[in-house]
Amino acid sequence: MKTMKWLIQREYWENKGMLFWAPAIVGALMVSFTAVMLIIGNNMQARLHGDSLSHFNDMTMAHRHDMANAYGAAFPMMGTPLYIMMAFLIFFYCLGALYDDRRDRSILFWKSLPVSDTNTVLSKAVTALLGVPLIIAAIAFVVSLSITLMVALALTFHGVNVFGDLMSSTNFWLSPFRMLSLVPVYMLWALPTVGWLLLVSSWARSKVFLWAVGTPLMSGALLAWANHAFSMGINIEWFFQQVVMRLLGSVLPGSWFIFNESARRAMEHTPGMENDPALQIAQFFGQAYGSLSSPTLWVGAVAGVAMIGGAIWLRRWREEN
Repeated sequence: MKTMKWLIQREYWENKGMLFWAPAIVGALMVSFTAVMLIIGNNMQARLHGDSLSHFNDMTMAHRHDMANAYGAAFPMMGTPLYIMMAFLIFFYCLGALYDDRRDRSILFWKSLPVSDTNTVLSKAVTALLGVPLIIAAIAFVVSLSITLMVALALTFHGVNVFGDLMSSTNFWLSPFRMLSLVPVYMLWALPTVGWLLLVSSWARSKVFLWAVGTPLMSGALLAWANHAFSMGINIEWFFQQVVMRLLGSVLPGSWFIFNESARRAMEHTPGMENDPALQIAQFFGQAYGSLSSPTLWVGAVAGVAMIGGAIWLRRWREEN
């Protein structure tokens, strides 16, 4: 366990610019841009004056409390750009995780240490599946909280005090923990892509991006050609969605809505959800947890584990010329 801890720390130290500073800088830009818009934005100025402000002041306490609850439930979603960025960070981190060691020959040094190939590969998988999401979640929470407090402060300067309703909202305090509870769900859905990228990273001698992306796409294209030419009756759409896209796009947050049809339909056809942000958030989390019963999830997770096992085997036995 202590060895694994140091290996994960090594991954963080070697990739700190990608894993921490890049999202931190993007988060700082989001906060700065929001601050500028609150100060000089004409659209925001218009919302803080006139009939809309009077209407807000005329709202009953119950209505203001309900609105604060809905806003409190949704405020972590302000970090959505960071979660999208996370998918790219994990993709390119895994792509170079095992390839870079062989390219610069530092693998000879690491193999001279009393550290097994299994621990080395697993440390990279844990960093991608758990470490990066936790870092992004922490940065996104700080960014979302900063933006929320700045908006509340701007409203206060114009005579509308929402701090009391917001701070007394249960959703405001629970929503960060709900976001963290999605990390295990995300890890399971992301396993196919992480496993595939680590497998290619441990095998490819060069052009690792082309091998990782081109192989699934070309396989799908060739299968589509064969299916058309020889009338094989293969469901090409299913192959691209459940094989090609799962190998390349499972690291996208919320990928269960892409690959789990029942979750997607539930979100699209729930009546009354369009005008109720709190209901939308509750439905989002409910469908995320419900996706754990999907066979698609577990088949992909098993395939991801198998590919990580293949990456360990390749790192152990593959010899470079």
